Amino acid sequence: MKKTPIASLPNGIPTELSAYFSDAPLYDTSCSPEATVLYTPSHGGLYLKRAPRGSLEKEAKMTSYFYRKGISVEPLAYISEDADFLLTRAGIGEDATDARYLAGGDRLAALLGETLRALHECSFEDCPVPDRTRDYLAAVEEGYTIGRFDPSFAKEQTTADHAYRRAQEAAPHLTSRVLLHGDFCLPNILLDDWRFSAFIDLGAAGVGDRHIDLFWGAWTLHFNLGTDAFRETFLTAYGRDRVDTELLDTIGYCECFG
Repeated sequence: MKKTPIASLPNGIPTELSAYFSDAPLYDTSCSPEATVLYTPSHGGLYLKRAPRGSLEKEAKMTSYFYRKGISVEPLAYISEDADFLLTRAGIGEDATDARYLAGGDRLAALLGETLRALHECSFEDCPVPDRTRDYLAAVEEGYTIGRFDPSFAKEQTTADHAYRRAQEAAPHLTSRVLLHGDFCLPNILLDDWRFSAFIDLGAAGVGDRHIDLFWGAWTLHFNLGTDAFRETFLTAYGRDRVDTELLDTIGYCECFG
C-alpha cells in the first residue's frame, strides 16, 4: 500500500474525527477515485475513508459485523453528513500485495483459497445484508441498461448483448448461501507473516453466492501476479467439491456490467 505524506487534513472532516489526526503524521493511501483514504500511525494506526454521502453505510455495517466475528479491523466511527466518513483501526500486518507475498505465488494462492473457504463456512445469522445476490443481479441489470460495460472480465471476446444473455443464464443458479467478502482481492486481505489477519473494504459484503468471491480470487491472482498459473492451486485449496466451474466462468459476464 502506497502512503503519500500530506501536510494537513483536507477541509470538511468532522471535528470529532479530525481530533484523532491533530499533531500527527498524515498520509494519503487512496487507491481509487471513488474514495479518499487517510492514514495516521498515531493511536496505534488509524484509517479514515471519505466517500459520497450514503456510500459507506453498508461498509460500516459489514465491517462491524465482520469485526464481531474476529475477521475484520475495528470500526471506530461512521458519520454521514455532506459526505460519508468511516474511521477504523489499522489491522495487524500488511495487505497481500506486499512484495514478499507476491514472491510466493503457490503459497499465496493456497492461502487465499483456504482463507476464502473459512470465510464461506462462517455463520451468517443476522447479517445486515441478507441477500447480496439480489443486489448483485440488480447491478447487472442497471449496468446493461445504462451502457456500463467492461468486456475485460469475460473469458472470451464478447459484446454487451452476448454478455448480458450469458449473465441472464447464470442468474437463476446464483444463490445466497455463504457469507461473502464481495471484493475478494489481495489488497483487501491483511496477512501477518503468512497468517490471515483481517479483511478490509467490505462495502460489497453480504450473504450471497460463493462463486462471486471465487471469481475475484482467481482474478486478483492473475492481475497481481500477471499469470493464470496459480488459479488451479487457489481452487484446489478452496475445495473442488464446492466449485461449479461453468458457473464460475459465467460470473465474468455478470462482472462486465458491475
